Amino acid sequence: MFASTKTRIRDFLYGIVDEANRDQATAQKSHPATKVALRQLFNFYQAQVRAGNRFALADTGFRLFSQFEEDGLLLYLFAAIGVERHRFVDIGSADGINSNCANLAVNFGWHGLFIEGEPGKVARGRAYYAKHPDTFVYPPTFVQAIVQRENVNELIRGAGVSGVVDLLSIDIDGNDYWVWEALDAIAPRVVIVETNVAFGRRSIVVPYEKNLFAAGIPASCLGASPVAMAKLAARKSYRLVGACRYGINLIFVRNGVAEDVVPAVSVDTVFDHPRMAERERFFETIKDRQYETV
Repeated sequence: MFASTKTRIRDFLYGIVDEANRDQATAQKSHPATKVALRQLFNFYQAQVRAGNRFALADTGFRLFSQFEEDGLLLYLFAAIGVERHRFVDIGSADGINSNCANLAVNFGWHGLFIEGEPGKVARGRAYYAKHPDTFVYPPTFVQAIVQRENVNELIRGAGVSGVVDLLSIDIDGNDYWVWEALDAIAPRVVIVETNVAFGRRSIVVPYEKNLFAAGIPASCLGASPVAMAKLAARKSYRLVGACRYGINLIFVRNGVAEDVVPAVSVDTVFDHPRMAERERFFETIKDRQYETV
């Protein structure tokens, strides 16, 4: 009994320490020194691009709030192509803290819309931005909803967002392809969207399932291949400009936006990382599932 009580007390105290460490680490992400360094890097990129110099997008990545190195990729990208409205829409945002858009919101003053299906994550995100010194005056908007192709435009317009936004991020673990295909409420200049690299160079997508979470399909078996997503992007007048190093999140820029500065790249570049061979082998275990060729 005593040992059990000691264990509970220990776990409780460790939990407090872990939470304090997480809070401290999160605070460092928007420390004044961090902001200065980010601004200096952004201005450096701008100056270099204006002087006619270019950087390979893959060489600019780093992670601050994002899952992988998308924070760095997006920082360079917007330094290179410019920023029009300082607006974003993040579909499948979780709490909006571990997000492709958080660095832009907290450290660069962008405003935007986070859409997430889990109420607890929405509550955590709202609390974070409502008390953060950089956003409490005008925090980003959160909408709690399961995003489907039938409701995505209504959700965005209902939140008061329309027209040009600088960044759209989609990460909903399954219907990303179908939601982007249906989306017309906004005109993003840059789109970052999740794909399933295990599908390799096949031009396939898992058929649309409105009630995806109730279907019980493992996330590793869902989504669209990078090839299929690049084809959808081309139909919507976007070009592939890069991806995170694991090829999971692809980045597209609207055609006509700074094509001389950030040119298109081949979808083959998505498969450069050695992890891809492992993912290709994994596909053998799911190859008999239902897919649509696009």
